[in-house]
Amino acid sequence: MAEQLFTDEPSPQRIETAYALIEPHIRRTPVIEVDAEDFGLPPHVLTLKLELLQHGGSFKTRGAFTHLLTRTVPAAGVVAASGGNHGVAVALAAQKLGVRAKIFVPTVASQAKQDQIRRLGAELVIGGERYADALAASKQWIESSGALEVHAYDQLETLTGQGTLGLEIERQCPHLDTLLIAVGGGGLIGGIAAWFRGRIKLVSVEPVAAPTLAKAVAAGRPVDAEAGGVAADSLAPRRVGDLMFPLAQKFVSETVLVEDDAIRDAQRQLWQNLRVAAEPGGAAAFAALLSRRYIPTPGERVGVVICGGNTTAVNFN
Repeated sequence: MAEQLFTDEPSPQRIETAYALIEPHIRRTPVIEVDAEDFGLPPHVLTLKLELLQHGGSFKTRGAFTHLLTRTVPAAGVVAASGGNHGVAVALAAQKLGVRAKIFVPTVASQAKQDQIRRLGAELVIGGERYADALAASKQWIESSGALEVHAYDQLETLTGQGTLGLEIERQCPHLDTLLIAVGGGGLIGGIAAWFRGRIKLVSVEPVAAPTLAKAVAAGRPVDAEAGGVAADSLAPRRVGDLMFPLAQKFVSETVLVEDDAIRDAQRQLWQNLRVAAEPGGAAAFAALLSRRYIPTPGERVGVVICGGNTTAVNFN
């Protein structure tokens, strides 16, 4: 099945097939329409996709189940490198499907994410300061153990699984004009781009401290970027994936950068106005609106993906 589904790039047909496979294992997360004026914004139709309510606390669960349900897992199990959320997702999918999992995370991974990985029964290895360090360590383990790699963003199964979020949004909100999406390695926006294929405007949002896609677009290819900032455990992989980049070139209309203070403000306002507790990476796309780095046109129907909520910091005052 894997060879039939994932031979080139994630097509809408493959995304639909993957959605049918993973649907029993994921949550159809809600969308809500909010009053933009409550956030000090000019009046416009504003829809939030609350993907932070997904099993495992982020969209990563979609890609993890797509991998494990379409590939043959060896006796050595699966291995993943992660800033935290992908590790949680792979640990969750492995637990549900009875598979061994080993997760490599950097020291910047939040304690909340580390604790959740352990609770789900995966073996956790902490090493290196950033995601790239954890990825290098995981590659060494793959070579010595024969475990199956579940990449956080640069595998076709990952992109296809994350593309199911685009499918779900279109079914829930068929009249959106624009969708704002946070970007780290680009698996989410790449998958969503593969689903919509230009039917709506896609805007990527990244921290100024980790401008992976913005630098890639400027260079015309994936290149190394800074990997810091308040969302370093989810949006700072050093560079975007090779597989998502052609999709971004074709179907992502605009790249926006936001400051760490704007991300913190977005967390605070989501909590104060909606009691939505987003982690920094999960609030980044909303920060683009609040900081006016993205300004909708009159009448523009805007959606924002709140993509992660693995945090213990509930009081954002």
